[in-house]
Amino acid sequence: MYILIVFLELTVANTKSALKRAEIAERNRLRNKAYKSAVKTLMKKYLNAVEVYAANPTPESNQEVQARLSEAYSKIDKAVKRGVLHPNNGARKKSKLAQRLKPLVQTAQ
Repeated sequence: MYILIVFLELTVANTKSALKRAEIAERNRLRNKAYKSAVKTLMKKYLNAVEVYAANPTPESNQEVQARLSEAYSKIDKAVKRGVLHPNNGARKKSKLAQRLKPLVQTAQ
């Protein structure tokens, strides 16, 4: 609550409604930041799993890659649904993830 009070003191809002809008904007900014951070973290975990799979293609590492891919896709889709990411941005991120795995899967077959 202390952070919120400090934030409200720093705003240039003068009316009650403007203060409320500033408070809501700050709350939404923090929520959006958390979603974006989670998406980046899951993408990094997926890319690390792909590197492990590329070095040693085993069925276990393939399952790990698929699990990480599913988690990342899910979080990206939720971020798009909630308006944190633009739909094209979400599609681009998902495409980037799929591109990393595609050549490895094709060489394994």
